[in-house]
Amino acid sequence: MIRKSAALAATWWILPALLVAGCSKAPEAEDSTAPDTTGIITLPANQVAQIHVIQVTPTTYHLTVSTTGTVSFDGDQSTQVLAPISGPVQQVLVEVGRPVKRGQPLAVVASPDFAAAVADFRKTQAEAENARRIADLDEQLFKNDAIARRDMEQAQTDAVSAEADMEAALQQLVALGADSADLETLKAGKPITAKGGVIRAPIEGTLVQKLITPGQLLTAAQTPCFTVADVSRMWVLGNIFESDLAHVQRGDSVDVTSNAYPDMQFHGRIDYVADLIDPETRATSVRVTVPNPDHRLRQGMYVNVAIHSAREQRGLLVPISAVERDEDNRPFVFVGLGNNRFQRRTVTLGKNRVDEHYEITEGLESGDQVVTEGELFLQFALTQ
Repeated sequence: MIRKSAALAATWWILPALLVAGCSKAPEAEDSTAPDTTGIITLPANQVAQIHVIQVTPTTYHLTVSTTGTVSFDGDQSTQVLAPISGPVQQVLVEVGRPVKRGQPLAVVASPDFAAAVADFRKTQAEAENARRIADLDEQLFKNDAIARRDMEQAQTDAVSAEADMEAALQQLVALGADSADLETLKAGKPITAKGGVIRAPIEGTLVQKLITPGQLLTAAQTPCFTVADVSRMWVLGNIFESDLAHVQRGDSVDVTSNAYPDMQFHGRIDYVADLIDPETRATSVRVTVPNPDHRLRQGMYVNVAIHSAREQRGLLVPISAVERDEDNRPFVFVGLGNNRFQRRTVTLGKNRVDEHYEITEGLESGDQVVTEGELFLQFALTQ
């Protein structure tokens, strides 16, 4: 019993000693890369040597506004060709994709209208020649005092009227596609070989669309027959939202890219900014004229549009490599504080990129030292 009490007493003496020893144990050294309670990270010197920082200061720059667009024919160099004459199509003379000259025949239409126009011209021509002969004769008679002045003047008026009717009949034949050789033959009073009207190209360009086939019945001034366009220059039509409208103006240079040609850029300029905003999309249309010498851009093609604003802006820019994203996709940068210390700082990015830089609207001040290389060491430190 005495031994058991002695052992118990010994235990009571040892336990406080162990507790004291445990409390007096020296604390372990803190990790030099662990962030402290203020969000500041301290790196060892060998890692700091791998960090590259730049000082940000207000910079004058030009924004690049990005949007999408659709390729269209240049409306100033393209036209839809309507049938100038009614009747069935006798022959189509040009295939789609072929270059055409202004006035080149595209199709022949077998039409009684053409025969009626030829007959009308012959009739008015005969009347004009006869009226002119009478007017010349009356002029001689008036000089010899054989008729009154009024009769002579009436003959002159009749001749001018008849010649005007003949000229109108001639222009009708031109409108129906008669060529110069046929017209000269008609004026000479000889029969012509043409048996129908001709649809001609109104402008020089490429026949990009054929809408008729042989035998199809056409209605004058109503049936669309062809589309001719000069595809060496195209329009790109894009939409600009209200928030970007202040940065876009006529004359701004534009780069156009397409998924069809990922390694190519097409360059143009804005030549029109619409005065209306679409009430549904809240966007304004812009038109870009783009040279297309190789005919790679095609009607209806979707493209990416980068508009380089000519208006100067001023603010803070940081390289794209300096901006990281947190788990909530919020952008942040690392800012150097000196003495091997760095701090993660959430920033607000501008809507548009400036070449290979981001515009920073909030989170940084002029003079801040922003990390552009070596963020890996700092990211690792954040995870410890």
